[in-house]
Amino acid sequence: MDDFPSMKAKALLAILTRDPLGYRIVRQRGSHRRLRAPGRPPVQFAWHDRETLAPGEVRAVLTRYVGLDRRAALDLL
Repeated sequence: MDDFPSMKAKALLAILTRDPLGYRIVRQRGSHRRLRAPGRPPVQFAWHDRETLAPGEVRAVLTRYVGLDRRAALDLL
């Protein structure tokens, strides 16, 4: 069982854009958004706002793509 919840893509995008992550959308084409933040790796967010993301997808975005450890990622949720 995964500790991460499922959530709407719009909610995950809100987590990425608020402090302490501070990502900003630098380019958008349709539902594909490129996000950048100072000192963090760039992320491509390619989900429709109303789409529900599975717990594994939420975990992958925060840990694999953003580079947070598991505990820090869970603290943001």
